[in-house]
Amino acid sequence: MADRLESARDELRARAEKIDPGYTEGQLRVVASGRNQSEAELIANLLLEEGIPSVTRRSRGSDVPDMLAAGRRDLLVAESALPAARDVLLESEIIDDGDQYRPSPLKLFSGLLAAVAVVGAVIAVGLLIGA
Repeated sequence: MADRLESARDELRARAEKIDPGYTEGQLRVVASGRNQSEAELIANLLLEEGIPSVTRRSRGSDVPDMLAAGRRDLLVAESALPAARDVLLESEIIDDGDQYRPSPLKLFSGLLAAVAVVGAVIAVGLLIGA
């Protein structure tokens, strides 16, 4: 137990040492979004490697309590880190010159239509088998 606690402390200390204090001033602003927790953590680690600390939170309307890692996440950075964070994310092609990463409405709509089609097909097969 003590070894795990010490290991966790060492990991937190190593993460804290990467942070550039100049990137910690100002209000928190959304710089990017991840489609799920894993993607958000990847983006947060990219930022941390450049000394930029970030905070991850569930996006509005993306609460999926039954699937804890699912759902959109926003990444927030301090105002002083916003230009540097945007540069890192542009270089990594996570965001483009537009505002921030968001899936296009067309992709969301086509995904919704595909889901409706699958559900309709399952219902139709169920009705045919039951008849």
